Amino acid sequence: MPLKDIQVTGNKDTRSGFGDGIVEAARENEQIVALTADLAGSLKLNQFIKEFPERFIQCGIAEANMIGVAAGLTIGGKIPFTTTFANFSTGRVYDQIRQSVAYSEKNVKICASHAGLTLGEDGATHQILEDIGLMKMLPGMTVIVPADYNQTKAATKAIAKHQGPVYLRFGRPVWPIFTKEEDFVIGKAQVLNEGTDISIFACGHMVWQAVQAGIILEEKGIKAEVINIHTIKPLDTEAVVRSIQKTGAAVSCEEHNILGGLGDSIAQTAARFCPAPIEYVGVNDSFGESGKPTELLKKYGLEPSDIVAAAEKAISRK
Repeated sequence: MPLKDIQVTGNKDTRSGFGDGIVEAARENEQIVALTADLAGSLKLNQFIKEFPERFIQCGIAEANMIGVAAGLTIGGKIPFTTTFANFSTGRVYDQIRQSVAYSEKNVKICASHAGLTLGEDGATHQILEDIGLMKMLPGMTVIVPADYNQTKAATKAIAKHQGPVYLRFGRPVWPIFTKEEDFVIGKAQVLNEGTDISIFACGHMVWQAVQAGIILEEKGIKAEVINIHTIKPLDTEAVVRSIQKTGAAVSCEEHNILGGLGDSIAQTAARFCPAPIEYVGVNDSFGESGKPTELLKKYGLEPSDIVAAAEKAISRK
């Protein structure tokens, strides 16, 4: 489908996709429980609490304890979903996740909202830009960064059926809805547009930015292959290699530090199987700051125009 024909069916925050998804998953599986660290409203858990009050645990501002409780619940067959902001879901509790969840191979779903620069006014202390790297390096951890409301809802339901620890990253801002729930499969990249000149790989909110960039490139006569890498780990290596072998150059786009995130996974794959010029669009080894989401995306070089410039640079390096 041409990028300009992609239909936007509405605008909604991805965290609401999680909130709606966990309710649907819980209706299907009574083993699902939700835990939060004093952020039930922010994680859109109100409907879950209303329908399943006995399956909700308020841990208070004690994130490390929440992870430990979740790990323990799995021993009794429960499927715990932990919920808090991405910064507190990972950086604050990394030791507990490493030891009690990843190393212990516990079936815990770590669900993290308010990730990246688009958290906005809360500033650098909350805008974690290192979490994808932290989580993908843990053995056995599945890492998912969906693009919009529909995909977050689908991912939430999918991880409930997936055996093993998962990190699900989503966000705060209202964002275009342009995917279909049925198109989401864990570990399977979504090709949004076929192209022959440049491969653009993106995750999370940056997928929509990549779509817009692809339209601009098309107007310039450049055929971009835009691919939604919603699952960072396990990476769809076959899709990445197939695309780069066809186009001969690539751009990675992520609302994350360029060190350790999606771009590094793409570059590592290319280095092993299909060496090619690659440019990174992401935050360049810095912390964020307080500001409106759109202004921050512009300041830190995460707009469609930045992707276009990176694509042209990668093509010039062929």
